[in-house]
Amino acid sequence: MGWLCVAVATCVLVSRCVKDLWWWKYEEGIRHYSKEALNKEFPNKTRPVGFKHPAFQCPDMSPSPSAPSSIGGYGSYEDVITLPIIKLFNPNLLGAARGKTLHGMEADVGQTGLNLAVTGQNTNLPGQTRHLIDTLRGFEGLNFEQDWKLLTILMGMNDICDYCKDKALFSAENFIHYMTVSLEMLMNEVPRMIVNVVQILPMQTLREVQKPTPGCLLQSSFCSCLIEPVARSAELRELVELNLEFQRRLEALLLADRFFRDDFAVVLQPFLKQADPPRLPSGKIDMSFFTHDCFHFTIKGHEELAKGLWNNMFQPEGGKTVVSSFSDPITLVCPPM
Repeated sequence: MGWLCVAVATCVLVSRCVKDLWWWKYEEGIRHYSKEALNKEFPNKTRPVGFKHPAFQCPDMSPSPSAPSSIGGYGSYEDVITLPIIKLFNPNLLGAARGKTLHGMEADVGQTGLNLAVTGQNTNLPGQTRHLIDTLRGFEGLNFEQDWKLLTILMGMNDICDYCKDKALFSAENFIHYMTVSLEMLMNEVPRMIVNVVQILPMQTLREVQKPTPGCLLQSSFCSCLIEPVARSAELRELVELNLEFQRRLEALLLADRFFRDDFAVVLQPFLKQADPPRLPSGKIDMSFFTHDCFHFTIKGHEELAKGLWNNMFQPEGGKTVVSSFSDPITLVCPPM
């Protein structure tokens, strides 16, 4: 059997304003932490030396039953579970990021692969999409016309975080406008592509991710419109309703079969739609899933997101799993034979 060379672009295209100030606050908030101090205060956020995930084996691992465990991206499947699990089935996968990239530091395509999302970018999602399309056309080893490509888009949460600062710019209307323009660009210009659009999560419960540490104080910089309103206030109710409106409009846009042709499809993956943060048996938030800024996910959290997305990709419309809580680890499913 010949190889099917798949180019994967795992892009999180984020719509938000550029805010160098919040990154400065972030760096100031964590600079007193040494690596040893972080490991001592947050032992559950690190993996023990020699940690490995058990092998993921399906009845049919075609086209290569002996595919290497490396899945592209940073590390291997045994180290970190990410969406390029596909490489277990096809070692000819292209485009996953090969190394870590840091905010404010340039990285060439050799490091980023096709992960071209821009941290801190404004609402110019079509601009990021244009950059992706142009990069695909000249990406080394990729046959733009013949190879299948997989793109993942997750956006909207940062718009909600900034909504109170500019309600017109970060409205549901603008959110859908930029998404529509970007998807039309992809459908009109890119052959053989499947686009995963991940439904945004309900954000109100992120207010519970709290700990009396300098790092947690950074939440108000990352997402002040969500964190600062008083409980049961009109401002908070408006933001919760906006969150739901983003979800409703995304469903209306993508469940209408507008973005389909013989070699192109956009699929809404809903696993995050009702997701509650991971909790301990006591009901408190399991902080091992969050970094010391109490906002972003640790590797442990990102792995559950990757598994939820992987499973949704192989589930039919109307039968896709919606995760109610990340408290219980997600079990990977095998592709249908």
